[in-house]
Amino acid sequence: MPDGQSTSKIVMRGRGVVPGKARAEALVTRQTISGWGGINEREGSVIELRHELRGQSFAGKVLVFPGAKGSSGWSAYFHMCRLNGTAPAAMIFTRMTTKMALGAVVTRVPAITDLDGDPFEMIETGDLVEVDADEGIVTITKHET
Repeated sequence: MPDGQSTSKIVMRGRGVVPGKARAEALVTRQTISGWGGINEREGSVIELRHELRGQSFAGKVLVFPGAKGSSGWSAYFHMCRLNGTAPAAMIFTRMTTKMALGAVVTRVPAITDLDGDPFEMIETGDLVEVDADEGIVTITKHET
């Protein structure tokens, strides 16, 4: 590691929704994400007007967000992301709804909710996050200078 840099790890526990393990950079938003009209399923990016992540890609990242908003078509758009190879590596969310549960299942990526701490306080965009939805464990590696 370069001089002046260190890392620290934070471990959180929660409830796995879709099993599996993933390790990737985090992309964090405190805003819910709309499926239909909110994401570009060909690129795996947020296109929703006035969304703080507009223009950013979640493809291959651990998407940390409250959950789904909009119509029941939400899951179809995330399913298309999976088919197009543009899905997130994993999902961490805070609001369980039937729409969110179905979306997580059809996306087929590790998903976890009900963490024992506030993920929006603990995880920042760019942190390395390991999601073990089999065991309900999220490990965050923070880089500090």
